[in-house]
Amino acid sequence: MLSAPGLQFARTATAERFDAVARLPFGLVGVRARGACVEEIRFLTGEVQLKPTLNSLAQRVIDQLLAYCADSSTPIELPLAIEGTDFQRQVWNEIARIPPGSTQTYGALARRVNGAARAVGQACGDNRLPLAIPCHRVVGASGIGGFAHHRGGAYERIKRWLLVHEAGTELRLV
Repeated sequence: MLSAPGLQFARTATAERFDAVARLPFGLVGVRARGACVEEIRFLTGEVQLKPTLNSLAQRVIDQLLAYCADSSTPIELPLAIEGTDFQRQVWNEIARIPPGSTQTYGALARRVNGAARAVGQACGDNRLPLAIPCHRVVGASGIGGFAHHRGGAYERIKRWLLVHEAGTELRLV
């Protein structure tokens, strides 16, 4: 199994805000589900406690994320509460089309949505549903790029873990 050794996190969230907090191979993830839709999947940093699922949808999310971490070809298919601008939704729809094990540059994605690479990067960072909308598959023209409005550190290690996991081999960026 892949691991992300040495993750160092700064405190950014507490378990109380989520319907579940689970440990995945690369770190902790919080899930918030309301009604019939998943509202948030968040990479958690700091000293956040694990939290058992509070509802069946949160349990379904955790089950699918664990299955994906065991086998990256396992699809993540969930009812999502997708809220954003028209541009963000267009970017997120394009991201959802990138297959596991593949990457797309911010610039190439920007050309597909008639936008700018920086705006695509902002939309990626604003994605509240990572893994379900796999923004980790969007990379820079000359490197891995940012992740969840962060560059370097724990978030870069998470992004690398996800890309290596999906590629099944060493990381090769387009």
